[in-house]
Amino acid sequence: MNIGKAASLSGLSIKTVRYYSDIGIIEPDIHSDTGYRIFSSNDVAKLQFIGKARKFNFGIEECRELLALYENKDRPSKNVKKLTLEKIAEIDIKLSELKGLREQLGKLALACEGNERSQCPILDALSS
Repeated sequence: MNIGKAASLSGLSIKTVRYYSDIGIIEPDIHSDTGYRIFSSNDVAKLQFIGKARKFNFGIEECRELLALYENKDRPSKNVKKLTLEKIAEIDIKLSELKGLREQLGKLALACEGNERSQCPILDALSS
C-alpha cells in the first residue's frame, strides 16, 4: 500500500510515517520503477505500535527498543517491565515539576491585581 493508506490505517500523519521510515524504525519496500515506498500490513502494525508507545511518552530510541522486544518472541517480560517502570519514574518527576510550577504560577496570579494598572508581579517575576 502507499504511504497515504499506511498513514490512514496507522492513525499517523504521512509526515510521521515518512520520518519513521527515514530513520529506519520501519523499512518499507521501495518500488523499483517509481521509487515510492510500499508499506505492508506488518509495517502498519509496527506504525500502530509506535504510535501507541509515543502516546505513553516513549522516545524514539525507547520505541526502537520496545519494538525489538515485541518482535523477539523469546524476550523475557522483565525487560519490558523495566522500561515501563523507568517511564513511570520519569513521568512522576515531570508531574512533581509541573505541580511546583503550577504552585508558583498560582502565587503569582494571586499577587497580580489584574486591573488597569501597569504594575504586574507576574511580569516582574519573569523579568528578574
